[in-house]
Amino acid sequence: MPLTDAALRKAKPVEKVQRLFDGGGLYLEVTPAGGKLWRQKYRFGGKEKRLAHGTYPEVSLADARERRETARKLLAAGVDPGEHKKAVRAASEERDANSFEVVAREWFARQRSAWVPSHADKIIARLEADLFPWVGKRPIAEVTAKELLTTLNRIVDRGAVETAHRALQNCGQVFRYAIVTDRAERNPAGDLRGALPPVKPTHRAAITQPKEIGALLRAIEAYVGSNVTRAALQFAPLVFVRPGELRHAEWSEIDLEAAEWNIPAEKMKMREPHLVPLARQAVEILTELHPLTKHSQYVFPGGTSPRRPMSNNAILAALRRMGFTKEEMSGHGFRAMARTILDETLHFRPDYIEHQLAHAVRDPNGRAYNRTAHLAERRKMMQAWADYLDALKLAAGPLIASSSTSGS
Repeated sequence: MPLTDAALRKAKPVEKVQRLFDGGGLYLEVTPAGGKLWRQKYRFGGKEKRLAHGTYPEVSLADARERRETARKLLAAGVDPGEHKKAVRAASEERDANSFEVVAREWFARQRSAWVPSHADKIIARLEADLFPWVGKRPIAEVTAKELLTTLNRIVDRGAVETAHRALQNCGQVFRYAIVTDRAERNPAGDLRGALPPVKPTHRAAITQPKEIGALLRAIEAYVGSNVTRAALQFAPLVFVRPGELRHAEWSEIDLEAAEWNIPAEKMKMREPHLVPLARQAVEILTELHPLTKHSQYVFPGGTSPRRPMSNNAILAALRRMGFTKEEMSGHGFRAMARTILDETLHFRPDYIEHQLAHAVRDPNGRAYNRTAHLAERRKMMQAWADYLDALKLAAGPLIASSSTSGS
């Protein structure tokens, strides 16, 4: 039966924790030390959870019931009241629980598990630096398109047009979340389509001419810096992965006998597991490297600690020391190199190439192919590519030692 103020006042501590239930999940927890704590039990996502509502008598029975009902309304709207409370707490000051910042932090907390950590870090940093200072305290339902444009134009004015576009995209996602959780009725970000200046396409430098590829491969073979960095440089052209995926490669993901590298979904940009067939040359590189780094979690550990992957600047720094400028070659350039040559010179099917680049590839019914799709054909493609690179390297002439004399 429901609690009364008289019953609450009379509740005395005993040896074990007592729970006095009021209904709707609300109860008072009386500790052996005499504390009287309001708690609410609820279920979200199939899991039982607890929510704290303060202490009695500071929070009266009527106040506790009001907080219980507020939490139940959030649950009815599909919002975890515990996550909502964390988002409110994370805001720098007390503010409307439906402010842009609180709703945005809720949205971020729900979505971050679907992103790789580096992507999640960029999103929250963008929200905190470029949006919260200007519209964070505003009730999300009251933010106007004009107000949002003024905020985004501050980003444009400092020359970060692409960041402004990404911030607008994030705003649209936050407003859509606010709508479905009954905190807003419309999405003002949608009114700003075409309002920002266009993004100038960025050029990720890549060497794609066969003769120049041969020279690059010869320079890599002659690199006299760190053995780990040299192995990563040799491995990178053979696997088509992004720089972050390369440096976070772990020995537990590598099957040298099967000649496969299985990258788990949480490491991939598209959050889908990815299978990389390894050409004979790739297996040879890893086999030679294994005695050197087998005691590390990572295939390519950092120079200062085997418990961490190599620096995100190691490949880039090595390329610069070998004399390749930022206008000539980047870490991402190995992907563009493979894509261009496999398509234009070796004439492999575009869907095989895109699949191996871990881009979204759909079947005729619009469904994503699984990671083993066209595996036999992709194995042949990866081996043909490795053999082609060997031919280019041999055609380039005798090796010339790199000018580098220190590891990276």
